[in-house]
Amino acid sequence: MTDRVVVAAAVYDRGRLLAARRSAPADIAGRWELPGGKLEAGESAEGGLLRELREELGVEAEILNRIPGEWPLNSGYVLRVWTARLVSGEPQPLEDHDALRWLSPDEADTVDWLDQDRPAVAEAARQLRRARDAFRPESGADEQGAERGESSV
Repeated sequence: MTDRVVVAAAVYDRGRLLAARRSAPADIAGRWELPGGKLEAGESAEGGLLRELREELGVEAEILNRIPGEWPLNSGYVLRVWTARLVSGEPQPLEDHDALRWLSPDEADTVDWLDQDRPAVAEAARQLRRARDAFRPESGADEQGAERGESSV
């Protein structure tokens, strides 16, 4: 039997990672996850992930790259995670979530992530740290941009 796929996104914006707190089902309500959901029949992983981000958060995103690995879920599902860049919209908890938080890479472990999300979150935080640490302002204008939290990730 082939595993069914659940897709999720490590959504980046201004050097931060988006965390979404589950509102249901009861056994995981209150814990945090990367937003996403189940693929529909005939849907590509990237297309399904963009659809899920629109439905769950009301945002448009650009898929960047796949985080290596996949993690088993209940009932024959596996979780696959991509990084994504917020393109437009302000994320709102529209479906399945009751709160959202933007976390710096150093804050990534301050929420109670679902177990299957933890490896992907750790990799997403590593990528954000590398991008932050690689940024070295060369002029006063660049320093002002850094102070505003601007970055390419």
